[in-house]
Amino acid sequence: MSNSPTTPGIVPARLHPEDYPRHFDDLYPDFDPHEARVAADRCYFCHDAPCITACPTEIDIPLFIRQIQNGQPEAAAKTIFDQNILGGMCARVCPTETLCEGACVREAAEGKPVEIGRLQRYATETLIAKGAHPYQRAASSGKRVAVVGAGPAGLACAHRLAMHGHEVTVFDAREKPGGLNEYGIAAYKTAHGFAAAEVDWLMQIGGIELRQGWRLGSDGTLGDLKAEFDAVFLGIGLAGVNALGIAQEDAPGARDAVDFIAELRQTPDVSTVPIGRHVVVIGGGMTAVDAAVQSRLLGAEHVTMVYRRGREDMSASDYELSHAANEGVKIITNAMPVAIHANGALREIEFAYTHAGETGLEPTGETFRLKADQVFKAIGQMLEGAPEELALDGRKLAVDSEGRTSLEGVWAGGDCTGGGEDLTVTAVAQGRDAAMSIHAYLTGTGG
Repeated sequence: MSNSPTTPGIVPARLHPEDYPRHFDDLYPDFDPHEARVAADRCYFCHDAPCITACPTEIDIPLFIRQIQNGQPEAAAKTIFDQNILGGMCARVCPTETLCEGACVREAAEGKPVEIGRLQRYATETLIAKGAHPYQRAASSGKRVAVVGAGPAGLACAHRLAMHGHEVTVFDAREKPGGLNEYGIAAYKTAHGFAAAEVDWLMQIGGIELRQGWRLGSDGTLGDLKAEFDAVFLGIGLAGVNALGIAQEDAPGARDAVDFIAELRQTPDVSTVPIGRHVVVIGGGMTAVDAAVQSRLLGAEHVTMVYRRGREDMSASDYELSHAANEGVKIITNAMPVAIHANGALREIEFAYTHAGETGLEPTGETFRLKADQVFKAIGQMLEGAPEELALDGRKLAVDSEGRTSLEGVWAGGDCTGGGEDLTVTAVAQGRDAAMSIHAYLTGTGG
């Protein structure tokens, strides 16, 4: 739920109307064909290709770049989609600087990698814009699979299963499919409705039914799904939000960053989203960066990100943190929140400086306060509503290397499982690989 425009200090339309389209347009423009071929010419087409190893979906990056170089962007897109059916979105949101581009030989030699992410975006969006889907379904297998969660893991799993002729029903609690791609990523990274367009394109494979407004637990149980379907895949994400555990953290003006980002993504006119003059974001990950940067883009005059550990421990990449700083976001590290001070409305938030002590992270005893009329909490999400019959690995679902859970006939992938970074590309890889395991299970071809 958004803050009311009547909350003191939090108001909509802080900027001139002409500023909003510019602020929330694509962060980077698309390559044109000439620019793409020039960028592709920089690739060494390495035999051992460390960029492939660095990609969680193992896209044949030298091959698709050579196809672009040869003027075949649609063929390049097919190479990408063979491994990553959500390659268009991943091209926009992947931390390429720490994955493929970070491993690029030109990065090591010159400090300037081949622009793999932008080349991938050029290829995939060229093909999607044509409206054609390059895959056809196999003959019907007669098998039915339930996929819970229409996020990256669930969609990747559903598409690969549909390709093999299985009938797939995707259940999701929200009004739109896409998961975090639709609701949880900064608007300037996914401008012009690209997330929805990519899902529409993916669904052209056929054999996938979407059931929106269906929540596991309240609308049906895992047992119900197992009784109706031949296999089940869970891509339920992390719906819960961690609490700060401090006084007045629910004061007017304090809210979860994920809700703020979702509101921005689903609002036709972003100028109507209220924003404070003094905004504080608590956290050091991508959600914190997205909330902080978009606060500035909405017109907040002072935006500060505060993280309890050092900068080297922040999960947001150096590139994203530098982008935030360039947008005017101040970053404070080694400080933890201890109290929110409010009197009907938020006034200040108090922090204690921290250091590594004998028992872990400890306050130094020195505190400071930041003026704040709005606070966004971005300190991580947690698994909620996990079926009781499934084993956990810490606070997430336990799965093996193929995504199989502790219950026969049930697989899981994406953020709800352990063993990987909470990235769109990782979720796609896990959904794809689980689909192949499910296919082997349904056809009796597994080892």
